[in-house]
Amino acid sequence: MDSRDSNLYQRANIIRSIRDFFVSKGFLEVETPQRIPANAPEEHIEPFRSGERFMHTSPEICMKRLLCRGHGKIFQICRCWRSDERGRRHVPEFTMLEWYRTHSDYRDLMVDCEELLAWVAEACQTAGKMPDKNRLDGWFEKAQRITVREAFARFAATDMETAVRNGSFDELMVTAVEPALPQGAPVILMDYPAAVAALARLKPDDPAVAERFELYAGGLELANGFSELNDPVEQRLRFEAANRTRLELGSAPLPLPEPFLRELAAMPPSAGIALGVDRLVMLCTAAERIDDVLAFTPEEL
Repeated sequence: MDSRDSNLYQRANIIRSIRDFFVSKGFLEVETPQRIPANAPEEHIEPFRSGERFMHTSPEICMKRLLCRGHGKIFQICRCWRSDERGRRHVPEFTMLEWYRTHSDYRDLMVDCEELLAWVAEACQTAGKMPDKNRLDGWFEKAQRITVREAFARFAATDMETAVRNGSFDELMVTAVEPALPQGAPVILMDYPAAVAALARLKPDDPAVAERFELYAGGLELANGFSELNDPVEQRLRFEAANRTRLELGSAPLPLPEPFLRELAAMPPSAGIALGVDRLVMLCTAAERIDDVLAFTPEEL
């Protein structure tokens, strides 16, 4: 059995441990439709069309509607699709873990992340299928928390605000900030500029930034979470702004998720996060490419 086939056993163990973790914390596992009328429009994410509908790029729209109905703690492990994504760490069809909790904010999600990584590391070490059983020891530590503003001051040639204004923010994140993040233990990069707030709520005491964070482990981005925006008027404005940017970039505008916008005002203060399961398995198995943790790559089909 080669390493790729062996990784499938570890993958199954990791997914099982994820489920065990959330069940132990009182979360309800849900399944939502994967072929939907509209995703949340985003400037740089292209959904796959499926007839008159789209394959979901994330289950967030339907999961947030469940929060609006009164569900308090939910999670889902599902397949997602994003066109034109292929590389060492990307495939067009991938596995996502998302979880949401009401009456919470992004700080609660940070604790969830720390506890989840420790739980998964314990499951991997107990299974005994790792090439280096001690490699995930750092996952038992609390994550180092660094604000984006601080990270730019430490690692980039310009400050965060200037990078946003001159359009170099994304480039500097990839070329300067991410490679310089500590790798011995998990890192939480938090408080992103309001301009890249997506669906996140702005910080009340500093509206220049949003209550958004990304989780890194071993230098690899694993998850993106935030305190949820629950103002339907502001959310519609952000969706419309994303579509204007798509037009400027030469992409077609996308339909808005109208049922979600109609229900959003009923969502209590909440927080939600998406974590790439394939990348988590990569880290646990020391795989160099996402191909090494999949049963089949797109090119093999």
